Amino acid sequence: MTDAAPQPDTLQRLWLSEAIRLREEHAGALDDAEANRLARASGGDLSARIQQRALLLARRDGQWQALLHWLQGARLALFALAALALLSGIGLALAGLGDGSRPVNVFWALGSLLGLNLLLLLGWLLGLLPARDSAGALARLWLWLSEKLARDAAAVQLAPALLLLLQRRRLSRWGLGVLVHGLWALAMLAALASLLLLLATRRYGFVWETTILGGDSFIALTQALGALPALLGFSLPDAELIRASGEAALLDEAARQSWAGWLVGVVLVYGLLPRLLLMLLCLWRWQSGKAALRLDLDLPGYGLLRQRLQPDSERLGVCDLAPAALHQPAGGAHPDGGSGALLLGLELDERRPWPPAQLPKGVLDAGVIDSREQRRQLLEQLTRFPPERLAIACDPRRSPDRGSLALLGELARSACATRIWLLPPAPGETLDSARLADWHQALDKLQLAHGDTAPLNWLESGHD
Repeated sequence: MTDAAPQPDTLQRLWLSEAIRLREEHAGALDDAEANRLARASGGDLSARIQQRALLLARRDGQWQALLHWLQGARLALFALAALALLSGIGLALAGLGDGSRPVNVFWALGSLLGLNLLLLLGWLLGLLPARDSAGALARLWLWLSEKLARDAAAVQLAPALLLLLQRRRLSRWGLGVLVHGLWALAMLAALASLLLLLATRRYGFVWETTILGGDSFIALTQALGALPALLGFSLPDAELIRASGEAALLDEAARQSWAGWLVGVVLVYGLLPRLLLMLLCLWRWQSGKAALRLDLDLPGYGLLRQRLQPDSERLGVCDLAPAALHQPAGGAHPDGGSGALLLGLELDERRPWPPAQLPKGVLDAGVIDSREQRRQLLEQLTRFPPERLAIACDPRRSPDRGSLALLGELARSACATRIWLLPPAPGETLDSARLADWHQALDKLQLAHGDTAPLNWLESGHD
């Protein structure tokens, strides 16, 4: 099997394994004989073989392509949310300061700039409690947008599979936390930049107003909020300036600059920096947790694969329930090259002489393949030593059934180049034209080259 898409990383391989497990739980066992054989040949422990099997099935059935579409949708959703965050930050600054025609109530401005941010931050912190594992509204919106933008029916198990995989190590909160805090940090950065731009281009006067509270309360609150920003060099209005601002907007330029510096410092320290620090914390927890992700091999879906992928002995008979839906046979070619030339016959009549006379030098004869055990041994051999050229002789008097076509596709994917030799009738016999047309149609659908002349020159030299 070949795929132009990039190879999946470790997280994507685990993700696909979970998606295939969920798919089999809901739709029944898949037709996985070839995938199991290739996974066994790849070696490694049970987890590695399960991941290789899942990748092969996902590429065959379209879930790997669906995952790539889902990731593309996730990126588009992230760009949309980032644009929304930028616009929201600009809107917060405009709502907090206004157009400069009226004095700015510093605490109303502060509430507009930080109120929603701090409330949602408190909600996220409450979500860290052991009894809770909430993703948050912003993260759920991103997941919903990602699924809608993917527009792929094969992606239905991808989002649940990812969440189940991450929740085993409680990683979903940290991964989605990177997203949430990153978007809020972007919004606060846009708000801060807009705030600086407005303060640099407009003249604002700052006041505070109250009916039931005394001026000392505002003095204490203002100085308490400005203490941390003052450590970073931002201005902190003194008590007299704060008291005077309770009566009217001060016209003194130094007073306006003092209030502006205090407001910028408070937004930076209590709005932007917490989100940046929490984003870095979530990113660290995400990276360390992602490196420790493993499949839960005790799950029933994986337990059923143990004997297939790490068999103690070969078993005969029916092992699994029939799949709910059969996949269509497909052709292909081995992607990594091979060597030598091989000729074999598939389910040929015993009266036909085999091998053909005067077999060219260097062309190996694999005999006639009839039984299930012979097929298994041949496929195992071709998996380890793929030929450069493979010719398969078929008897067109037989009907091209699904099993034979699936085997032809599997054999073709085990060789670099494959040709099908539709044997001519024996002397005195004729071929059924309708059945021969069925063979041509089936082989064309598999995209396998075929003809009724012996491809011995092609096997020997690679051309006719």
